[in-house]
Amino acid sequence: MAKLELGHESCKVLAMKVTTLYLDTSVIGGYFDDEWKEPTMELWRQMEAGRFRFLTSEVTIEELTAAPERVCELFARTFPAEGIVSVNAETESLAAAYMADRILPPKYSDDARQVAACTVAQVEYLVSWNFRHLVNVEREKGFNAVNLLRGFRSIRIVNPLELIYGNEEQGF
Repeated sequence: MAKLELGHESCKVLAMKVTTLYLDTSVIGGYFDDEWKEPTMELWRQMEAGRFRFLTSEVTIEELTAAPERVCELFARTFPAEGIVSVNAETESLAAAYMADRILPPKYSDDARQVAACTVAQVEYLVSWNFRHLVNVEREKGFNAVNLLRGFRSIRIVNPLELIYGNEEQGF
C-alpha cells in the first residue's frame, strides 16, 4: 500500500485498486454506436483516469477482421500486446464444455470462447453489450456452474452501465 503524507491536497485516496476488465467485441464497437456510445466512452475515460485496466483476447481480434477501420484503430490504441489474452487448449476446452452444456446455441461458440478466455485469464468481469448471449443472469449462472465444476472461479458478466456509476466521489 502506498504511503501518503497526511494533509497532502493532491492525494485523496490512500490506495486505489485498479479493476481489470475483459472487454468483448460489442464494447469496442459500442464506442461508435449511437445507442451505446456515451456510456462506452465514459468507461474509456475511467480507464484513462486509472480506475480500470482493459484486457481482451485473440477471439476479439478474430471478430474484428470485418470491423470498420475506426473500430480497428480504437482497438489498436487501447490494447497493447500485453492486453491481449491468448487462446489456448484450456480456453478451447472450457468453451467446448459451455457448448456441451448448451449454455449457448451452437452458432454462438465465439461468445463461449470469450467467456472461456476471460475465465482462464482469471479476470473477474467480462464487459459486454450483448444482452441476448452474455449479459444475462441465466447464462451467467450456466457459465459459472461449468466454471466451478472444472475448478475455475466464477465470473461476473456485466454491461458498462454497471461499472461507470457510483464513483463520483472518487473523481471518476
